[in-house]
Amino acid sequence: MISGQATVPAPAPGPTAVAAASGPAQGPTAVAAESGPVPGPTAGDPAPEPTTAGDSGSGRDAILRAARRAFTQRPYADVTIRGIAADAGVSPSLVVKHFGRKEELFNTVADFGPAAAELFDAPLDALGRHMVVTLVRRRRELQTDPLLRVVFSLGNRDERSLLRDRFHEQVTDALAARLPGPEPALRAELVAGHLLGLGATLSLHRDGAGAEATPEHIADLYAPALQTLITG
Repeated sequence: MISGQATVPAPAPGPTAVAAASGPAQGPTAVAAESGPVPGPTAGDPAPEPTTAGDSGSGRDAILRAARRAFTQRPYADVTIRGIAADAGVSPSLVVKHFGRKEELFNTVADFGPAAAELFDAPLDALGRHMVVTLVRRRRELQTDPLLRVVFSLGNRDERSLLRDRFHEQVTDALAARLPGPEPALRAELVAGHLLGLGATLSLHRDGAGAEATPEHIADLYAPALQTLITG
């Protein structure tokens, strides 16, 4: 649990927990991710409700988008379940029903594993094109980028630095393990940079030419550079 200068529990099962670096005295509090029993509800948080059939998927997606905005843009201590619910246009109890307590919701936001699994689900000789097409399609379907939230962790020394650690472990390291040939770690980092750059460009030019292009056409232009890094 998180209380003052306490810790953020890592999801279980899931990747190994990563310690966040301590900030300067005037900066955010130092936080480490560690395994352990899930703490009890925070005072003032709504109690969980049983899940029922027919829950709206769009409600869950709206909660996740609101949580990503909240946790990446503000310190952990400033984020509340009620604030996320208000931003998503749902009740606080629905947030708890879908994601549990604040600690568990934060761990969901910090988890890049599902996105990486989808992006890397192709043979190496077709992986560059697959990653571009998948990233563009997922952005359009979910109205959010599957990776770009990690950029908000840059320079932060509070809980948000956990996003950076998880990205390195679940995206860059996972890709490097698949790459043949020399310098797989460097090439994986450069591939990740290309993917983040594509997401940032599409966000910056939200109403630009990229919004009119098909995912396949964007891949025609963008994927060859990725494929060169993947297979040489």
